[in-house]
Amino acid sequence: MPKIKAPVRTPHIDMTPMVDLFALLLTFFMLTTSFRPSEATVIDTPSSVSEKVSPEKDVIIILVGKDNKVFLNFDNGQDTSVLIRKEVLKKVAEQFNLTFTEKELKTFSTWASFGMPADKLKAWINTADSKDREAFQTGIPVDSADNQLNLWVRFIRLQNPRAEVAIKGDGEADFKTVKHVMDILQDNKVNKFNLTTNLMKDEAKLEE
Repeated sequence: MPKIKAPVRTPHIDMTPMVDLFALLLTFFMLTTSFRPSEATVIDTPSSVSEKVSPEKDVIIILVGKDNKVFLNFDNGQDTSVLIRKEVLKKVAEQFNLTFTEKELKTFSTWASFGMPADKLKAWINTADSKDREAFQTGIPVDSADNQLNLWVRFIRLQNPRAEVAIKGDGEADFKTVKHVMDILQDNKVNKFNLTTNLMKDEAKLEE
């Protein structure tokens, strides 16, 4: 009597739930991801022998371009609901008799580095085109007669005393400008700060 063989079935995996899950995750990341705003200037930092990593929060970054223009960036601290940038801009507005709307203050709190006289801030914030905004980036005044960087550092430290300071200077920047920035920091009782370099580590040779 012949044996009856059971039909061989090929295993089948239904990929429909996997595709649905992938679509949901992709939608989630597209809606929640925020792109990092572009910096006010391109800084070609020199290398160093240090491997210390700069903090991501509670930090004041002073940028010195190769044209010796000075720019500034600072974050909203650990508690982002406080919006330190917004409060600092209010203090600057009081100092220079400027007026900013709530929308302008909120916009400034979400942007990155900037560098211009205080009276140009309002126009910069309200300029929609990114290319047009670049024209405002002429550098923060640091002269003794109009030392606005000194005011910015003072107001930031009043709002966020825990903030560390980092100087990010271009490799071609004049050291006199960097030294002047250091003097401004020391005037604000900031005697400890970091010098930001690139991710490439140079090994120091014995003869050097």
